[in-house]
Amino acid sequence: MNPKVYRTLEFLKMKEQLLTYAASELGKNRLKDLYPSSDFSDVQRSQEETDEAYTVLRLKGHVPLDGIFDIRAFVKRAEIGSMLSAVELVQIASTIRTSRQMKKFIEELMEEEELSLPILQQQVEGIPHLMELEKEITDSIDEQGYVLDHASDTLRTVRNQIRSKESRIREKLDSLVRSSNAQKMLSDAIVTIRNERYVLPVKQEYRSHYGGIVHDQSSSGQTLFIEPQVVVELNNDLQGLRVKEQQEIERILTSLSNQVGEEADSIRFTVGVLTELDFYFAKARFSKTYRGTKPFLNNEGKVSLKRARHPLIPIDEVVENDIWLGEDFTTIVITGPNTGGKTVTLKTMGLSVLMAQAGLFVPAQEGSEIGIFKSVYADIGDEQSIEQNLSTFSSHMVNIVDILENADGDSLVLFDELGAGTDPQEGAALAISILDEVYQRGARVVATTHYPELKAYGYNREGVANASVEFDVETLSPTYRLLIGVPGRSNAFEISKRLGLQDNIINRARSLMSEDRQEVDSMIASLESNRKKAETAWEEARDYLKDAEDIHKDLQKQMSEYYEKKDELINKAKEKANKLVEEAKREAETIIHELRKLRLEKNAEVKEHELIDARKRLDEAAPEIKKGPKKKSTSEKRSLFPGDEVKVISFGQKGTLVEKVSNSEWQVQIGILKMKVSEEDIEWLKTPKPVETKPLATVKGKDYHVNLELDLRGERYEDALLRVEKYIDDALLAGYPRVSIIHGKGTGALRTGVQNYLKNHRSVKSFRYGEAGEGGSGITVVQLK
Repeated sequence: MNPKVYRTLEFLKMKEQLLTYAASELGKNRLKDLYPSSDFSDVQRSQEETDEAYTVLRLKGHVPLDGIFDIRAFVKRAEIGSMLSAVELVQIASTIRTSRQMKKFIEELMEEEELSLPILQQQVEGIPHLMELEKEITDSIDEQGYVLDHASDTLRTVRNQIRSKESRIREKLDSLVRSSNAQKMLSDAIVTIRNERYVLPVKQEYRSHYGGIVHDQSSSGQTLFIEPQVVVELNNDLQGLRVKEQQEIERILTSLSNQVGEEADSIRFTVGVLTELDFYFAKARFSKTYRGTKPFLNNEGKVSLKRARHPLIPIDEVVENDIWLGEDFTTIVITGPNTGGKTVTLKTMGLSVLMAQAGLFVPAQEGSEIGIFKSVYADIGDEQSIEQNLSTFSSHMVNIVDILENADGDSLVLFDELGAGTDPQEGAALAISILDEVYQRGARVVATTHYPELKAYGYNREGVANASVEFDVETLSPTYRLLIGVPGRSNAFEISKRLGLQDNIINRARSLMSEDRQEVDSMIASLESNRKKAETAWEEARDYLKDAEDIHKDLQKQMSEYYEKKDELINKAKEKANKLVEEAKREAETIIHELRKLRLEKNAEVKEHELIDARKRLDEAAPEIKKGPKKKSTSEKRSLFPGDEVKVISFGQKGTLVEKVSNSEWQVQIGILKMKVSEEDIEWLKTPKPVETKPLATVKGKDYHVNLELDLRGERYEDALLRVEKYIDDALLAGYPRVSIIHGKGTGALRTGVQNYLKNHRSVKSFRYGEAGEGGSGITVVQLK
């Protein structure tokens, strides 16, 4: 890949933002080496890494990657026998702890959500068990790098002696400070420390009164910091104890350092795993900020970006565009005036390709596709070179010559204002010739130009498409929307008229134009008008289709649940009836047994056949539980025809025959549902009626159907609350007694906002978190009045 293209297409600027999403210096250093790959399998693997990390962030919102340090140099020193400092050991323990937490986090998530995360699983499975070393360090040193008293018995004893000795010294010095002469002899009634020894601030003229050692003096020389003779011996003892303390601390640090050295290979491996995990999740977090999606990949040079946007433009300002290339045509020529957004469109496509090949999600909607190119070339912007004494045209031509020397069928080539900077006729001819050359080599090409001669280029050559960037004459500003298939046209006359130029001047100007040029402009204007109408109709049809699909899915689900519940209730009722009859039979048997016994014992007149008849009647009283569908009625048999009104026996529902799909099966329409039904399960109801051509169900509007759940995951806070307000109103109109709102767990801000809104809603009876099987604290179940 040509390194120059990274700066031209702002890949390096994008990468500067990416670095801020790393949790450690290790991750940042790994990201600095991130560049696009032209190997299909490498790109596929890199996209899978990002996708798995993105899935974890979507479900959990965070990962425990804090506390990673670059400890490789420390481990190397420990390996050769050096003593590490307490702070270095703390950083080693912190890194080990983070690896342990990440391993537990990923494994528990996979088990809870039943996820398949093969790349993350492979990484964390290899993390070695170093908990004993971590515990040894954390039990001996606190997070600030202070060696704790209980690190060893010797250290505890020495420090207790130090505290005892310090207490005795302070007591003696405090008695001197409180003496009757202290106010006169001392500069200040305090005990202080100089050279790690306790001293008193004595006025110069009374230095001989306390004796001892002078350790320091004030800047004026009027105060001497004297260690009185009465505490010299105690201070000496204290210093000796401090030396012992330091020796014991060094012994503890040396012992811990040796343990680190013994586990050097395992620790280095752990650091490598954490570096990769930080790398994966930095890519995923960055992709999440610009709402990136995982693209489909291909080796055919096809690019299809749905509602693509430039990732460096704020998401609330950027204009989304559909861009596709490589299937019906391999070259796009974008014509039209300057400041219309042609260059941004060019950069959006080029940067999206580079990001995808670097393993980042593309700034576009789901379903986008990216071809893997071996090389990407771009000649964009005014690169006039004063040092090389090159004009704008010459500078562009230097780049173009370099591109033409290297471009081939596996290249993506982007030209901005091709042929600009020279005579219009020569520039247009040169642009056409350059496009022909690159096209013949099989490269994928996108070029922008303001030359009108290139509008005809897309019509005269197979595999080339015209495009333009929309301009709103009403507001006199570009909309930045890309229109593939529609060449750009000049808006000079319309703009001039809107700005107040006289009609006679505009009409005279029109008369000076050639008839062919006027016809072309008129044709383009007609194309734009028809395109807008087609877009509006398509969007309406898409909305209707989506609503119909949602209704179809919900009705299928509800119908299935209804019949399952119905069969369950019927069987329960029959089982209950059987149970009651069985109990009655048992009781009757008991009575019969007693009657027989009574007859035998007391010669009662009860005949045996009467007892047998009574038991038979009891047997016949037990209802029979029938399983499976009822056989269709044979009371009226006839041939079936499309359009017949029938009853589906197993469902107990009426429907209409649509067509016969096999010798023994028909397609039956029940409401808006179509299903295949066995002919034995169909009962003819009445004379056939003509097959109606109009649809059996009509969707009455976009908001006619209301789902039982509202999914807010991924929504911004303000947008989510607006959707909740509308959804509750729709649910009330639909007559639902209960609905569910999915807000996820995350930071809890969205959950809190939703529940605060529900508390104050007059039509909300109550709400609660979901049960374990419903989604737990990630869902709120609302009971409506």
